[in-house]
Amino acid sequence: MTGEDVIILLPLVIVAAAAVAAMLAIAVRRSHAATAGIALTGLAAALAEVLVNLWLKKGYVGHLAVMDNQALFVIGLVLAANLVVGILSYGYLSRRRERAEEYYVLLLLAALGGMVLAISIHFATFFLGLEVLSVSLYGLVAYERGRLGVEASLKYLVLGGTASAFVFFGMGLVYFDRGSMIFFWVDWLYGQYGPGPLGLVAMVGCVMMFVGIGFKLAVVPFHLWTADVYQGAPAPVTALVATVSKGAVLALVLRMARGSPWAGYYFGDRAVYYSGGVCPSAPVFWILAAIAVASMFTGNLLALRQRNVKRLLAYSSISHLGYLLVAVLVSGAAGATAAGFYLVTYFAATLAAFGVVTALSGANGEAESLEDYRGLAWRRPALAALMTVAMLSLAGIPLTAGFVGKFYLLTAGAGAGLWALVIILVANSGIGLFYYLRVVWAMFERRATEEKELPRIGVATGVVLAGLGAAVVLIGVWPGPLAELVRAWMGGGW
Repeated sequence: MTGEDVIILLPLVIVAAAAVAAMLAIAVRRSHAATAGIALTGLAAALAEVLVNLWLKKGYVGHLAVMDNQALFVIGLVLAANLVVGILSYGYLSRRRERAEEYYVLLLLAALGGMVLAISIHFATFFLGLEVLSVSLYGLVAYERGRLGVEASLKYLVLGGTASAFVFFGMGLVYFDRGSMIFFWVDWLYGQYGPGPLGLVAMVGCVMMFVGIGFKLAVVPFHLWTADVYQGAPAPVTALVATVSKGAVLALVLRMARGSPWAGYYFGDRAVYYSGGVCPSAPVFWILAAIAVASMFTGNLLALRQRNVKRLLAYSSISHLGYLLVAVLVSGAAGATAAGFYLVTYFAATLAAFGVVTALSGANGEAESLEDYRGLAWRRPALAALMTVAMLSLAGIPLTAGFVGKFYLLTAGAGAGLWALVIILVANSGIGLFYYLRVVWAMFERRATEEKELPRIGVATGVVLAGLGAAVVLIGVWPGPLAELVRAWMGGGW
């Protein structure tokens, strides 16, 4: 690796260095505040470097990684989400008895894994990023060592290990058939002017890889772990799983689907899926379309009867990944732009919702039952207002970020002629409206029984929550600047 490569990868180097510094600080003297400070400083410094990188340094790092506009956009989202989760975690962990220092090392490693996925163009970096992210989350889910946390982590570990085995074996089969592990060379080996026919062995390998990818995205039929892990994990960790894990893997899927300027072309003008990606074939389009439809209906229908807020948001996330697959199925810059914009709105609303759950979770347990939110508007009006904004955004109500995000998805789908998927997306948004409004209704009900004392909210947590609420509203009212930025970074190549 040359000095130029190190400069290109500087955001990743900063996060890795912060993880090492946090471990050394723990070895010298345990201090929750000091370790959290190191972690948050590292994340903030890496995010600042990304903002500089947006206008300066881009390029390939050998045959393994690329730092282009899409990579920088996703890395910025990952770092911002980890920074928010880290700030929320400080107050959350301060109310608990567990030693909190190692938590921040795992948080930094999870950020590093997501960043590696964002820059991957080779099966080696793909698998490395996936495993660093996954192993970090296994530890974070069980960090509190309660019965539910350990059970959730074991389920996640067993299923995640199986999914990783599918990915690894699938990579081997694709390499055996194509002789390359670089995403954009896989299909150029058998034809000078375009991809050759995909062999049976490579097709089986692609299917096996998508099993692992589908597990990380929690799309149907790989979604069975989602609700249990969301419920058992600490509230800020659940926010991390719902945003960083899924966003990084979705960015990888977009890169595998779109092709690369390095390979010399992008895939088709309309909805002809994967004509320049890793696994080109018309059946793949229909398989992913079926998964998108199944994820939308399954997630929304399973959420209808949930009275546990964390499980409700788990099933909600399944449906949102179904919505995002519609953008993946749209070719060219329009699909990437719609996916990027929707990711921003989904991150903001989901972090806001789980931020409220985190703020209300005391030393005696998580604020996960719907009963914990009944009458919240009369006790903590600011938190109730934030949760209302988050629920309305996830439902896609006008004047919130979620409405604009869904508008971009619908526009991209309609432009590609995917009318069936567009109609199904609209119908499922109507279904989701019921359970999101049920949470809002509960918060504005009055309770006759005596209320338990709610935990105090720190200044940093309050500022972060206020910022998330403002972002959700501002994007919904004035989406233009963000839309232009997303179009330039996600749809404009370099």
